[in-house]
Amino acid sequence: MVLDALQKIKSETESTLSYRRSCREGICGSCSMNIDGTNTVACLKPIDTTTSRATYITPLPHMFVIKDLVVDLTNFYQQYKSIEPWLITRKPPEDGKESLLCPAYWWNPEEFLGPAALLHAYRWVSDSRDEFTSERLQALTENENRLYRCRTIRNCTTTCPKSLNPASSINKMRKMQKLSLPVDKVEDGSSA
Repeated sequence: MVLDALQKIKSETESTLSYRRSCREGICGSCSMNIDGTNTVACLKPIDTTTSRATYITPLPHMFVIKDLVVDLTNFYQQYKSIEPWLITRKPPEDGKESLLCPAYWWNPEEFLGPAALLHAYRWVSDSRDEFTSERLQALTENENRLYRCRTIRNCTTTCPKSLNPASSINKMRKMQKLSLPVDKVEDGSSA
């Protein structure tokens, strides 16, 4: 994998090379970077065995670079926090039992929240236990660029290391907001 090559370069050739890595299984997204023109995770990207051409590795193109392949995630974390990624209820669960969670994981950066934050937003909007669905949808559409800036080209779905479909979730939230339908009434995502 490309991450293995980066680690070899760092340990044997250029010890000052900086990049992020963590799980090595395509779950955390820490090693996200642009490899040969595609945004992907280095831990799941096989090394191109064609030795006649170089592999080009750059930081993610839509983010500010801190050093080498390390980008500033401040904006992403602010966007993620803005969708309030936690259950909001009006009453406690019955019998005082815990509400079990099963979150799914995986940019005009100043306004558009981006596929990762919107996928997480959909996780909460679609949770039948959450009683603030309409408020969440309203917050996502107060500034139309937060949700509607997506052009549904599905790069996010193509490159998602966990085979999730952020584009579909974005389309479902658009339909829900426009039609004011409950989540179970919205068809599977088609292009908006």
